[in-house]
Amino acid sequence: MQRDTPKGGDVREVLDALRRIVRDLRRPARGGGAAGSAAQVFVLQALDGPGAATVNELAARTYTHQSSVSVVAKTLAERGLVARRAARHDGRSVELTLTAKGRAALRRAPRAPQERIVQGIARMPAASRRSLAASLRELVRAMGLHGEAPEMFFAEAPAPGRRRRSVRAGS
Repeated sequence: MQRDTPKGGDVREVLDALRRIVRDLRRPARGGGAAGSAAQVFVLQALDGPGAATVNELAARTYTHQSSVSVVAKTLAERGLVARRAARHDGRSVELTLTAKGRAALRRAPRAPQERIVQGIARMPAASRRSLAASLRELVRAMGLHGEAPEMFFAEAPAPGRRRRSVRAGS
């Protein structure tokens, strides 16, 4: 299949948009303070509200795979920012809530860039969101990245010797 040679303006426009997004993503990663990394701030923001959330509910709120959220939540619990307890409706599940220390850290934290991305995508018309998703899927596939597991932005790296699962093609 013959591919079109990309036009310089098209490539630059895409790269410039990605550069702006990446620059925004990096800002709080350096300045999360007591709340932690940008990933940790995003999870704390997702927990900020009435009631507890299971890891699966938190994954849905952050548009992230449950395994990635679980790692971040564990770190937050170890730091005393999140409390973990057996779920009331199912003792096999764990519910997460912000602690007083977590609420205080969140008040001082900058807004997570992931929140701005989610809000920006939500403001787009549905057809534009679908088109963007399809285009990004196509870009990921063309770059050979479609088998890699997506992780939260700026989440902690897995411990040495621990491998991340890859996702199946099409996932």
